[in-house]
Amino acid sequence: MIAAPDLEKTFRLSRAELAVFHQDVHKLLVDLELLLGIAKGLGEDNQRSFQALYTANQMVNVCDPAQPETYPVAQALASRFFGQCGGESQHTIHAMGHCHIDTAEVYLFSQQNLVHHEATCQTPRMAFQRLMIAEKASKHSEGKTCGRLESQKRYLSPTWLWPFKETVRKCARSWVTALRLMEQNAEFIFACSQAQQLEWVKNRYPGLYAQLQEFACRGQFVPVGGTWVEMDGNLPSGEAMVRQFLQGQNFFLQEFGKMCSEFWLPDTFGYSAQLPQIMRGCGITRFLTQKLSWNLVNSFPHHSFFWEGLDGSRVLVHFPPGDSYGMQGSVEEVLKTVTNNRDKGRTNHSAFLFGFGDGGGGPTQTMLDRLKRLGNTDGLPRVQLSSPGQLFKALESDSEQLCTWVGELFLELHNGTYTTHAQIKKGNRECERILHDVELLSSLALARSAQFLYPAAQLQHLWRLLLLNQFHDVVTGSCIQLVAEDAMSHYEDIRSHGNTLLSAAAAALCAGEPGPEGLLIVNTLPWKRTEVLSLPKPGGAHCLALVTVPSMGYASAPTPTLLQPLLPQQPVFVVQETQPQDPLPLKTDGSVTLDNGIIRVSLDPTGRLTSLVLVASGREAIAEGALGNQFVLFDDVPLYWDAWDVMDYHLETRKPVLGQPGTLAIGSEGGLRGSAWFLLQISPNSRLSQEVVLDVGCPYVRFHTEVHWNEAHKFLKVEFPARVRSSQATYEIQFGHLQRPTHYNTSWDWARFEVWAHRWMDLSEHGFGLALLNDSKYGASVQGSVLSLSLLRAPKAPDTTADMGRHEFTYALMPHRGSFQDAGVIPAAYNLNFPLLALPAPGPAPAATWSAFSLSSPAVVLETVKQAEANPQSCTLVLRLYEAHGSHVDCWLHTSLPVQEAVLCDFLERRDPAGHLPLQDARLKLTFSPFQVRSLLLVLQPPPN
Repeated sequence: MIAAPDLEKTFRLSRAELAVFHQDVHKLLVDLELLLGIAKGLGEDNQRSFQALYTANQMVNVCDPAQPETYPVAQALASRFFGQCGGESQHTIHAMGHCHIDTAEVYLFSQQNLVHHEATCQTPRMAFQRLMIAEKASKHSEGKTCGRLESQKRYLSPTWLWPFKETVRKCARSWVTALRLMEQNAEFIFACSQAQQLEWVKNRYPGLYAQLQEFACRGQFVPVGGTWVEMDGNLPSGEAMVRQFLQGQNFFLQEFGKMCSEFWLPDTFGYSAQLPQIMRGCGITRFLTQKLSWNLVNSFPHHSFFWEGLDGSRVLVHFPPGDSYGMQGSVEEVLKTVTNNRDKGRTNHSAFLFGFGDGGGGPTQTMLDRLKRLGNTDGLPRVQLSSPGQLFKALESDSEQLCTWVGELFLELHNGTYTTHAQIKKGNRECERILHDVELLSSLALARSAQFLYPAAQLQHLWRLLLLNQFHDVVTGSCIQLVAEDAMSHYEDIRSHGNTLLSAAAAALCAGEPGPEGLLIVNTLPWKRTEVLSLPKPGGAHCLALVTVPSMGYASAPTPTLLQPLLPQQPVFVVQETQPQDPLPLKTDGSVTLDNGIIRVSLDPTGRLTSLVLVASGREAIAEGALGNQFVLFDDVPLYWDAWDVMDYHLETRKPVLGQPGTLAIGSEGGLRGSAWFLLQISPNSRLSQEVVLDVGCPYVRFHTEVHWNEAHKFLKVEFPARVRSSQATYEIQFGHLQRPTHYNTSWDWARFEVWAHRWMDLSEHGFGLALLNDSKYGASVQGSVLSLSLLRAPKAPDTTADMGRHEFTYALMPHRGSFQDAGVIPAAYNLNFPLLALPAPGPAPAATWSAFSLSSPAVVLETVKQAEANPQSCTLVLRLYEAHGSHVDCWLHTSLPVQEAVLCDFLERRDPAGHLPLQDARLKLTFSPFQVRSLLLVLQPPPN
């Protein structure tokens, strides 16, 4: 089982020996090994197979271990065999050195490793005999080794089974080895991703870093990927994905003189349908990965293809057909690369990534010797030491016949990573929000106050912490406890410093005269909001107030004596149901109804939802005879990787968690807010408390939940059976949404029994639907008409403490007329995740409300407002907007800021030469196609001193 390192473990060195490395013996060993591989790989019916076997036999016959002068004779026999060239039609393999570093690895010291190390110091005949013994031993031991499926894949990842500090040392050790190989092999090219790792080495090992830069100038050390780390492809927000490329590409340009042209993400747990657009917006048109070879149900049909994203953007994609990023140059791997290729005839080139990884190490001289010997040998594909650029150039040259895959690249494995380590996922969502809010307020303060300095350096530091945590084994929860603790510490730093920066920006925005402290209510979203907010009163108490704040702007907080009246909105009514008993008087049965005139919520005595009615139409949202807000517990014992996987058979163990009648009680009694709360014993070891809240004017009911969780291999979900019928459900992803089936018609449908979503999912039929919103969850599913939100898991490896303890989260339920687009599900989910901010002002808060930006179309979301990266001293802002409904739309962006110039730019903030936008009456006209993301630069007039 994969587990955390034993910090108390010690080793005792009992023997150390010196050995002489015989280069000529090593070469013979490589030749014999390759000949054996050819004989086995090509099979008994192949003429070339017998030639290989015969050549090996001749070599053994002519080579006398006691007479080194016989070695060249054996070498000449091998050279004659390997010198017989293949034809022009042979498949070309582009071999690239690679070392994917996963900060810690369970390394199984295999018989093959032992043979290699011993054989290099022995005679050719002894080495050949050892190889034959090892082959037999491997046959008998097949299926008996334990460990990660990746035990033969070695790459460097910023954190998995070891802490971040160890990653730095792994990078240094691995890259020193690669440098020595580059010095000794001028044709060797080493591809290296992840700007974060390079920055670590730059700071810790400057001499080594200087050598890397030197070999990059020679073209042997090739930075790839363009991102800060190899992030998860599912859970980070769209803006966070853009920042991965923005930080990574800028780093590579600054440190190595050029940006990357290929995205490099060999080991992550799925790929969002918006990645092609994000890639292209960051100057990248090529993509290499291989993880879909791990699919548990369906084999992906291509290795070289075009990938079309949600908005229609296309990139060229290549999966190495050897289905690995850690190959070692064996004949078996070379042959698999050809035979496994699913695009034969369409293209005649493929990648071969070699080098020990996961725990580092990288390529070895032996691997290089194998690949160089196989360069152009009859019966085998042509092998050339190559670079990512050469590979993709070859693929592009005959890309006319390649197929196109449309939509997400869904990994049919590791579905548990959408839920594992809920606190990490909550921290991720919260910190994405905090950085969004800090950037917006700091940008507005920059525009309005000459004294305000935009905190560019602090924000870059905080963003890089967040991006580091979005590495594909951190935000997913598939890491050890030490790494999880580091991640939580990073989130706390972002929260603490982010809140300080928020207060500083709010103070600059107010710029009031000294006086009694005021309170500023800030709306960081691009639409007007009227919501119930809890405001502080003198003495430390709080009171509820109904506040209205303009889009991306502020309003002053109402004083307790000037709280707005409810009119024209209907207050919330809270009714405790009664039923007649014999004899009278009436006795309550414990059920509660909440009604705000928009929706009516009925709870049974245990807190389950018996009815949810859209008042205007009288339409019931809960399926007849069913109960919503039903907590369910599943056994969760995966086949392979505890923290990573949840298997489909867990659905067969469904157990509803039943509460005790009489635990439901009224919380807030109505008016601005009505609520009821209850307790639920999940198991002897775990319990839950929940407050069901309905606010005045709010179209959804919220479920504030606290769980004390102490389970082993259990999975907690909450279900809402809907009175809706549809074969497709809609899930929010980065900068948009997509549909997935609600049935198991095909194996591709069935493999999506557990999927990921961001802030909302929706099940709609014509004219009506039900949306389930959340503030920190990602795992979800809709089977039939049941919406299910995944809440907590309890895996025990690699972190035995994962998810244990106290959790707080909120989800919400929103019935709606018409489509979810027209009903406002998208802004509702944003509102749940981006609460109004009540920030203290150093002086009296401004009396007038103020809005910086607003939009004419509800289909467009203004996602980001930040200072431009190029000149931290300038008053230039970057705005990022996207079309959220899936429609063509023209939209006017209105701003109250003093704009001098507006121009479209890419995601790296490079101007579009043809992207000038005329300003008309403080408005800019933007045109969007479905799910298109657009960025623009606004050059502002400096504020007066």
